Amino acid sequence: MTRFPPDARFPRLGALGLAGLVLIASAGLAAAHDYTAGSLKIGHPWSRATPGGAKVAGGYVTVTNTGTEPDRLVGGSLSEAGRTELHSMSMQGDVMKMAPIEGGVAIAPGETVKLAPGGNHMMFLDLKTQLKQGARIKGTLVFEKAGTVPVEFAVESIAAKAPAEGEAGHDHSGHKHAH
Repeated sequence: MTRFPPDARFPRLGALGLAGLVLIASAGLAAAHDYTAGSLKIGHPWSRATPGGAKVAGGYVTVTNTGTEPDRLVGGSLSEAGRTELHSMSMQGDVMKMAPIEGGVAIAPGETVKLAPGGNHMMFLDLKTQLKQGARIKGTLVFEKAGTVPVEFAVESIAAKAPAEGEAGHDHSGHKHAH
C-alpha cells in the first residue's frame, strides 16, 4: 500500500471546505422536499406517474400541525391539471367509492394528517399532460389559516404505494372504482 504524506494528495480542509462537505451531505435531505407554513409541517407532496391519455391523478402529502390552533386543508392546485379537489375514499363491499370532501380536511393541533393512496387524497382532474416518473410538478396547497403554500409534487412510479422516502401506503389497484 502506498502512503502519502498527509498534505500531498489530500490537503487539510479549511472552514470553507468543511462547509462544502456539509452542504453536499445535506443535499440528500433536501430531496425529501418538505415545506413549512406557519405551524404546519408539510412532508413530501407526491403523485403517481400516469399512462398516456389519463385525465386524472391522485395527490398525496403529510401535514403535521405543530401549533396550538387548528387549520384546515381546503384545496390545492397542480400546474398540469385543470382543477383539483379533495376526495375521500371508502370501500363498500368490493367497490371503492370516492367522493369530494366538503369543507376540507381538518388538521388539529399536535396531529398529523396523511393524504395517501386508499384514503383521503387530492384528485387532479383534467390533466393537460402525462405525469412522468422523476418529474417535479409545481402546485399549491391551500389552507384555511396558513393560506396558499407553493409546493412541488414529486412524480413516483405508476404503481407506487408510497413516496420513494419509504412512507407506508396502501394500493387498491385491483378494486373496482365508482364515483
